[in-house]
Amino acid sequence: MRGKRVAGVASLLATAVLLAACGDGGGDAGKEAAGSAPEQVVFWGWAKGTKEVVDAFNAAHTDIKIKFEEIPSGNAGGYAKFANAVKAGNAPDLMSVEYPQVPDFVSQGALRDITAETADIKAKYPASVITLVELGGKTWSIPLDAAPQVFIYRKDLFEKNKIEVPKTWDDFRSAAEKVKKADAKARIGSFHPDDPNLLATYAWQAGGQWFSSAGGSWKVSIDDPATQKVAAYWNDLIKDDLVKVQPTFSQEWIASLAEDQVWGYLGANWAAGMIKSNNAPQSGKWTVAPAPNWGTPASGMFGGTTYAVSKDSKHAEAAVEVAKWLTGAPEAWTARLGSGTSSSFPAIADLVPVAAKTFDTGFYGGQDIYQVFSEAYQTIKPGWTWGPSMVQVLTSFKDRLGQVSSGATTVPDVLTAVQADTVEEIKGRGLAVTP
Repeated sequence: MRGKRVAGVASLLATAVLLAACGDGGGDAGKEAAGSAPEQVVFWGWAKGTKEVVDAFNAAHTDIKIKFEEIPSGNAGGYAKFANAVKAGNAPDLMSVEYPQVPDFVSQGALRDITAETADIKAKYPASVITLVELGGKTWSIPLDAAPQVFIYRKDLFEKNKIEVPKTWDDFRSAAEKVKKADAKARIGSFHPDDPNLLATYAWQAGGQWFSSAGGSWKVSIDDPATQKVAAYWNDLIKDDLVKVQPTFSQEWIASLAEDQVWGYLGANWAAGMIKSNNAPQSGKWTVAPAPNWGTPASGMFGGTTYAVSKDSKHAEAAVEVAKWLTGAPEAWTARLGSGTSSSFPAIADLVPVAAKTFDTGFYGGQDIYQVFSEAYQTIKPGWTWGPSMVQVLTSFKDRLGQVSSGATTVPDVLTAVQADTVEEIKGRGLAVTP
């Protein structure tokens, strides 16, 4: 597909649709004859709780069965494995694809257009989420969860040192200064140079728009004013030594939490489960609050998973039905969160009570953390669009952000460099770019 050098998003998408239609075999063609063995849907994924959900589906269905293969997370090799399988003609029927990678796989012609099959569930999702899986006026995957921003922090340490929970980013800097003053080795939180998705989340919350498309052309605005404001803010925090610079979810970071050297985490709701599973001795000391904002409550999304049907699936119709159940059945969410280590938040808001009931909040002192998640979810800014080359974007960021703490570059300068890299990459794929 890449070698064809299709010019422009519109024609590229049309080719992707054509490939999907040709590979589908007419939808029902792949189904087993009536009365024969159950139809098998091959599914690749990696998220916590997925095996339990698959087991629940297989126990509840006789006409369709899922053959599940756990693969490395997307950026750890899962996406490369899927892309190679698509090229080789042996891709799974259903694949976990995070929101940022949906446009990339669409541009590769790897996904099937499922617009018609998902018309009945589209209204269940807010515009801020459903538009993330739409491109060229078509739907390419089904959202599983959302990942609104929150601030997870050590309530006991904040209260002991009379530090108020920050409501704005100005408050956050003030609180960061107080944390450092209270304990010279401690910091309010961390900057993770190896995970640019978090920087994207901050930009999204601030009103940034990294990508947009119109008239068959992409516009790239990674260094727009909103993102420049965010970059300058975090650059100052790093320069003034008010946050730790650590790899995301590394052993170093986990040890900092355990040793009371990091008092808070800025990120997505799902981290609540991770913090809980890694810090049992601190049970009852953590709590969840809305993320700081720029003056008006707002949120971006850090992560989130969707389920996409591969273009050559011979069981595409069954795969869509499987995805609908995995994302929208109450039983699926009960199974997913039953282990107590996942705090995933359903993209379908009607399922939030199921998730809230299933997750044990004892670690958070019994706080209704899903209420905080829900409030943040309602403030996610609509209109954000991911671009067609997100693997390249994230790689470009990672190559440069690691040099910020040494003073070799600055976060604003990184934006400028990644902007140029991204324009060059998209043009190199034969796609039009609006200046």
